[in-house]
Amino acid sequence: MTTIIRLILSFAVALSSGAAMAQGYPTKPIRMVVPWPPGGVTDVLARAVVQQMGESMGQQVFIENRPGAGGTIGVGLVAKAAPDGYTVLMTDISSHAISATLYSKLAFDVIKDFEPIAMVAGSPMVLSTSPALKVKTVREFIDLARSRKGQLAYGSSGNGSITHLAMERFKRMAGIEMLHVPYKGTVPAIASVLTGDSAVAFGTIPGVVPFAKAGKLVLLGGSFATRFPQIPDVPAIAETIPGYDMGFYTGLYAPAKTPRDFVDRLYAETMKALAHPKTLEIFAGSAAEPGHMTTAQFQEYMASEVRAWGEVVKAVGLKVD
Repeated sequence: MTTIIRLILSFAVALSSGAAMAQGYPTKPIRMVVPWPPGGVTDVLARAVVQQMGESMGQQVFIENRPGAGGTIGVGLVAKAAPDGYTVLMTDISSHAISATLYSKLAFDVIKDFEPIAMVAGSPMVLSTSPALKVKTVREFIDLARSRKGQLAYGSSGNGSITHLAMERFKRMAGIEMLHVPYKGTVPAIASVLTGDSAVAFGTIPGVVPFAKAGKLVLLGGSFATRFPQIPDVPAIAETIPGYDMGFYTGLYAPAKTPRDFVDRLYAETMKALAHPKTLEIFAGSAAEPGHMTTAQFQEYMASEVRAWGEVVKAVGLKVD
């Protein structure tokens, strides 16, 4: 047998072996790591998806919560996991795109060490203020902030948090100066607006809409590039500041070098789960919209998000050792 024939036969065996492997996948339970505590938005969305994925794939998909260090502990765990399709990561923009620049020493690379599978969900933040300020639009607030240069304060859920960086980008794009007051979470940040300690803060839809309905908050604008279906009467900030587009995103990832056939299967099952009525019901309750990107689109999007958030982190001068 010639060397060429042996090579051809070897290649054919490898192809058939890989096809058989993909056809039988999965043959055991799949671990989905969530780098946040149980009960948070990412955890709730992940549990909605795994329930449907497990039933469809004929194998259990179970959640393993690994919180700590701004989500980087759980993310790092998946980065080092075997790329065999049996360990995946469900995480959000904070622990992925923001961490890439915020942390000076990470044991992983958010781009090189992961295979993006699917955009799972997205939800905007809402810039909210007190009726006492007597402003009802983003433009009116910008004018007020300019007239009171450096005097107004904004609350955030902590240094380096998504609400902090989103507000810093807002400041830069609007050409205003404000004081930053970090709190231990979004809830106390919004509470500071209610008490008048802060002029504005970014909050989640479930966290601010009830106060707006009660006349205790004014919703100035949503952080996505376009209006969000659940709050259609709230303008997008981008309607006043073109190009502004920041918000919560949740995605599914596998370790780098996970077989493409496995990634494709996980993508297909995720899309199927996102279309399930029960999943849509849970997502609606969390003010989240299911993702619709292809794997390739999601990969490009994540690269652009790492760059965008990185620019804000660098501009603010933040760094976590």
